[in-house]
Amino acid sequence: MVNVVTPGHEPVLLEQVLKGLVVRPEGIYVDGTYGRGGHARAVLAQLSTKGTLVVIDRDPQAIEDAQQSLGADPRVHIHHATFDRLADFVGVATADGVLLDLGVSSPQLDDATRGFSFMRDGPLDMRMDPSTGMSAADFVNSATESDMAAVIASYGEERFAKRIAAAITAARSVQPINTTLQLANVVSAAIPARTREPGKHPATRTFQALRMHVNRELDLLDSALESALTRLRVGGRLAVISFHSLEDRPVKRFMRTHSQGDPVWRGMPNAPLASQPVLRLVGKSQATEDEVARNPRSRSAVLRIAERVRA
Repeated sequence: MVNVVTPGHEPVLLEQVLKGLVVRPEGIYVDGTYGRGGHARAVLAQLSTKGTLVVIDRDPQAIEDAQQSLGADPRVHIHHATFDRLADFVGVATADGVLLDLGVSSPQLDDATRGFSFMRDGPLDMRMDPSTGMSAADFVNSATESDMAAVIASYGEERFAKRIAAAITAARSVQPINTTLQLANVVSAAIPARTREPGKHPATRTFQALRMHVNRELDLLDSALESALTRLRVGGRLAVISFHSLEDRPVKRFMRTHSQGDPVWRGMPNAPLASQPVLRLVGKSQATEDEVARNPRSRSAVLRIAERVRA
């Protein structure tokens, strides 16, 4: 039997994901965000020898884990790539299910050397694939104050974005901001104490914004959703887990749009097939109280599922 839980890591909304995907033993499934493989192992455990699991992750450490854990299984195909490229690894209209678990993974947050956490000092990196692209340190030390403010406001929904960008600009003029705690301290000092949310670190929104920016998360999400739709067979299901409204909104919008069909023909008799809905909304799930108690990260998780209903 396949072990579905990595020690110290519990996959979020696992039961709801498996129920929503309705795993067929001989089906083809895509996990576009392997992480540490909790969801992937659970799906694999339900596949027969004729089933297929396509594993994708942009993080080299996640791919290394996948190779060590699942690489010897002939049913598993592992790809180091961003999830918007899933169409490259699956035939058109052949997948029975696609899972996307968005945001940063627990192992990435827990590793100080990755630079995602404001609670642990480490290099200010934040790249999900450290081998490519601009790091968070590169951005905060080179971007204009207005560009920084725009990123923090847009991706962090931070009302003090301009103050924070000004504080970063002033701080980097003295010395480069190269570590997570350096940045966290600058951001914290820029936010008035009376406005801080109880139990929430003042740098939370800024760190989220920088992470989403350097990793192009929302741009890739839009592309990944479109790719997933082209690869789902009729009856195949798309399952997406998001952790905040910036992720959930485009998922909700995408599923709703494709479940309504062409508005020009909506409600009219004899509408052409091409104008009819492509998706059917299956449902939305959140963690139970028991799961939140076991795994606090699941508190904000939202799972949305849709099923392809026509070619």
